[in-house]
Amino acid sequence: MVTTTPPAIEKNRSRRAKNASRPGDRIFSGLSKGSGITLLVIMAAIAAFLTYRTVLAVSKDSTNFFTTFEWNPAGDPPVFGIAVLAFGTIVSSVIAMVIAVPVAIGIALFISHYAPRKLAKPLAYVVDLLAAVPSIIYGLWGAIFLVPYLDGLNQWLDQYLGWTYIFDKSADGVARNLFTVGILLAIMILPIITNVTREVFLQAPKMHEEAALALGATRWEVVRMAVLPFGRSGIISASMLGLGRALGETMAVAVVLSPSFVLSGHLLDPGGGTFAQNIAAKFNEADDYGRDALIASGLVLFVITLLVNGAARWIIARRKEYSGANA
Repeated sequence: MVTTTPPAIEKNRSRRAKNASRPGDRIFSGLSKGSGITLLVIMAAIAAFLTYRTVLAVSKDSTNFFTTFEWNPAGDPPVFGIAVLAFGTIVSSVIAMVIAVPVAIGIALFISHYAPRKLAKPLAYVVDLLAAVPSIIYGLWGAIFLVPYLDGLNQWLDQYLGWTYIFDKSADGVARNLFTVGILLAIMILPIITNVTREVFLQAPKMHEEAALALGATRWEVVRMAVLPFGRSGIISASMLGLGRALGETMAVAVVLSPSFVLSGHLLDPGGGTFAQNIAAKFNEADDYGRDALIASGLVLFVITLLVNGAARWIIARRKEYSGANA
């Protein structure tokens, strides 16, 4: 049986071929492809540079780079490792996410579905302004205001939740610890997650919400059945953006944290460190080999960031049929 292509389809094909031959289309196509290729080249160049300098550093390290709790690349022999830095970076980021994500979703829902329009617009504007505050301002505020006022919270947690080990304060000192860093990071990433999540919630199909209301659903049931499932992929994307900033935050952490290369599960004890904070604190005073060691730690942070984003894309791809990812 011989099939023929409908005239309308043939006409559209010829029209697309004609449009593709126009100079403007060719220029735009070339610029688009060039931009994508340039991005890949830049990422590959960064990865190659970090890998090369990491090999130079690790080859002279006299201990295990991944498990050592000390940082002294200028010693004889050189001794440095990322165990404390990896622990501090991950723990502080997890604390920030646990605090920031539920609060950000609540604020986004309030602005998009609960607040009156006269209140929603100014509140959204304030959240947008918070996202533009420089990191050093957050750090100064955290060191001058947040640290002194968290001493009482640390004592309360130690008194009533000290049996959990992580909130058992075993060393005296002010609240310059990973727990304070996590709270500060939560405040910093809150506007980013809120802004993206709010925009996703505003794109939820109004017909679905109106249909749920027509069937007698309450406002919360509408949010639970129509808004949250649609915005699931957006929430994940917004959370990964916030996590990326938390993992790489430098100045605010450097100002607030009292760094030390002691790995402790007691979150209320002063000390700890993160990749970005350690690089910022030691880069100027380091020699060439010390900078190679810092770059090696930067490569680990680079890989962690890529893994986090890859995991987020995998989660979104698996659940896009249940959300707005395919809308």
